Amino acid sequence: MNAVGIDVSKGKSTVAVMQPLGVVVAEPHDVAHTERELGELASFLKSLPSETKVIMESTGHYNDPIADFLHESGIFVTVINPILIANYDSNITVRKAKTDKKDAVKIANWGLEHWLDLIEYVPENDIRKSLKIFNRQYNQLTKQKVMVTNNLIAMFDQTFPDIQKLFTSPQRPDGSVKWLDFGMKFWHCECVCGLSLNEFIKRYEKWCHRNGYNFSKDKAFDIYAESCGNVGLLPKNESTKILIVTCINQLNSINENIVAVRNEMDRLAKQLPEYNTVIGMYGVGSVLAPQLIAEIGDIYRFKNKKALIGFAGIDAPPYQSGTVDVSSRSISKRGSGDLRKNLFQVMKTILIKSPVDEPVFQFIDKKRSEGKPFKVYMIAGANKFLRIYYAKVKENLDSERAEIVNT
Repeated sequence: MNAVGIDVSKGKSTVAVMQPLGVVVAEPHDVAHTERELGELASFLKSLPSETKVIMESTGHYNDPIADFLHESGIFVTVINPILIANYDSNITVRKAKTDKKDAVKIANWGLEHWLDLIEYVPENDIRKSLKIFNRQYNQLTKQKVMVTNNLIAMFDQTFPDIQKLFTSPQRPDGSVKWLDFGMKFWHCECVCGLSLNEFIKRYEKWCHRNGYNFSKDKAFDIYAESCGNVGLLPKNESTKILIVTCINQLNSINENIVAVRNEMDRLAKQLPEYNTVIGMYGVGSVLAPQLIAEIGDIYRFKNKKALIGFAGIDAPPYQSGTVDVSSRSISKRGSGDLRKNLFQVMKTILIKSPVDEPVFQFIDKKRSEGKPFKVYMIAGANKFLRIYYAKVKENLDSERAEIVNT
C-alpha cells in the first residue's frame, strides 16, 4: 500500500509517498497547483503498484484544487483535520524541526497507521461552495459594521451625543437606517438647536417626506429638546462635517453590501434540498437558515449525530484515569467557530420567545431549573438542536431520495 502525504500550501504542495516499515517510494518534492504538474502527479500515482491513498490536511480553500483534481482522476483522497497531524509524532527524537518536507512524510506515516479508517473525500457542489464563501464574507462584513458603527458613535459623541438613541425604526430592506440618514443632514447638535423650534419642525417634516419616513410632530419636539440639551465638543465647521459624513457613507456602504450578500445567500440556499426543513425549525429565520446550511454542509458527510456535534465543537470529551472520572468538562471548541456562533443566536431567539411546546426550549428550561449556569444550558440546548437538525434533515433527504428511486 502507498500512502501519499501532501502538505498543502498556497499555489503549491509538497508530496511524499511512503510504504510500511519506512520504505520511501518518492522523496518529498514540490508540485505546483497547475494542470500540467497535477496531471503528472496523478499519472505517477496511478502507475504505482498496489493500493494508493492520498492524505492531506484541510487548509481552507488551498487544498480544494489538488483534492478535486486527484478525486476526478480516480484516485482515493482523504482530507483530515490538521489537529490530528499536529498531535501525531512518528519520529523518535527530542529535536523538534518543521519543514514542508518533514510534514509531508509525517502525514504519509499517519495515513499508514490509520489506513483502514480513512474516509474518502467527496467534493462539495458549486452551490454549497459558493454559499460557504458568501457566509464567510457576510461574517467579515458584520464585523466591519460593528467596528465602523462604534467609531461613528464615538465621533457623534463629540458633535451630537446619543443621536442613535433618538430613533427606533428598524433597518430598511435596502440597508438604510433612519438615524444614519438623519445624521447625514443634521450632523451636529447646532444644526438643530441653531434653528428656532418652528423652523426645525418645517425642515424635519421636509426631510421625512423626502426620505420616505413618517413625520411626527412629537418626535420633532423630542429631537429639538435633546439637541438643545447637548454640547458639541467639536466645532460646527466643514472639517467636522467631512469626518461625520465620510463615516456615515462608509457604514451605509457596508449595510448595502450586507443586504446584497444576504440576499444572494438566501437565493443559493433555496436551491438546496434541506432549505425548507431548516427554515421551518423554531428559532431559524431567513438569515440564520443559509448560515447554518453553509457551515454544516451536506448532512451525509456526518456518519451520525455525534459527528455533527463534534464538528460544531460543542461536545465534552470524557476524561478518566484510574479512580479519576471527571463527569463535567468544558466543550472541545475543536470545530467550526462560525457554527457555534449561529447556534448561540438560535438559542438566544428561543430563550427570548420561550415557546412552551418547543422541545429545545423545554430542554433548556429543564437544565435552567436544575440550577445549571447560563453557558451550560445554552450549550445543552445547542446540542439538542443539532440532534433534531440531523434527524429532520436526514429523514427529509432520505425520503426525497427514495421517491426519486421509486420513480
